[in-house]
Amino acid sequence: MSCLIRGKWFKFISHRLFSNRLRFMMLALVAGGEGMPSDEVLSQSEIDALLSALSAGEVSVDEIMKEEEEKKIKTYDFKRALRFSKDQVRSLTRIHENLARLLTTYFSANLRTYVNVHVASADQVPYEEFIRSIPEMTVLYLFEMSPLEGSILVEINPNVAYAMLDRVLGGEGTSVNKIDQLTDIESKIMTNLFEGAFQNLRNAWETIIDVEPELNSFEINPQFLQMVSPNETVVVISLNAMIGETSGMINICIPHIVLEPIIPKLSVSYWMQTEKKEKPPEEQIVLEKKIKQSELEITAELGQSEITVEEFLYLSVGDCIELQQNINEPLMIKVEGKPKFFGQPGKMKNKMAVQILGEIKEGNNDDE
Repeated sequence: MSCLIRGKWFKFISHRLFSNRLRFMMLALVAGGEGMPSDEVLSQSEIDALLSALSAGEVSVDEIMKEEEEKKIKTYDFKRALRFSKDQVRSLTRIHENLARLLTTYFSANLRTYVNVHVASADQVPYEEFIRSIPEMTVLYLFEMSPLEGSILVEINPNVAYAMLDRVLGGEGTSVNKIDQLTDIESKIMTNLFEGAFQNLRNAWETIIDVEPELNSFEINPQFLQMVSPNETVVVISLNAMIGETSGMINICIPHIVLEPIIPKLSVSYWMQTEKKEKPPEEQIVLEKKIKQSELEITAELGQSEITVEEFLYLSVGDCIELQQNINEPLMIKVEGKPKFFGQPGKMKNKMAVQILGEIKEGNNDDE
């Protein structure tokens, strides 16, 4: 015999008197049937065991309800306040995926070897936590992103930085980590390389805002950099760079204060906008005038012929070449090399001319 139990149900911890099903379910017979799936069926033995435990005081409904309330409370770390939604972080990831493709092209061209850069992760953390996560000695660049306020921090793993420096100086791209012994010449070469690379931020961000990246400073010790307060939330975009057999991370740290003015533009609704700005009528009129003044090359083709190489070698002044064109057939008139009209030759004001007889429709000629 089995019975369908309807009513409010609760979880409770394992008890030896109950089966596995009963370990995760406790029923309080309360009218309304909320929360309990209608297809849950308990056997008669399970029901008897449940009622026996309740009557003997072995299981307390109040304790289980209290336990359920305690489970609803979640620990919240105010030092890791999430100030960006998942949607906004995804938008930033898309922007920097574009940047990664641009950096791949830039480094491959400048280093004359294949370099692969791709987005590894994107996360929001306190600034202090980010500083603790990077090496004590590394390559750090501060970029201003006018018209946005504040600066962004670019951290380049020394292994990657030295491998690229070695390629610039004519080497094979071998990495030697001696970041604390950089010479002035090495610092200048490295700075020129990465300053040019991160000018690509302009193109990566153009769908959101027009920015002008400008290198502000170069540092090797992260403890000397204090862009924002330690508890300030920053978005860290980690790019994985590989040059030859050397690989490492390029981290881009963007503080909340930099992104604050454009946060609404990082939503899906902004990316999904399909409205196109209409061009002003004045601009369209000027464009039409410019197009009308453009010059086109028009040629009238008398005909074609095929000759052998030997015949070509013996060609001389006065020789006649027989064309495949019938004398009664109209000539083909080409505009910028494309057949457009039929015509016939003639003379106009003591100059040779051609009269248009008709238009060549698309598909009428094999040469189109």
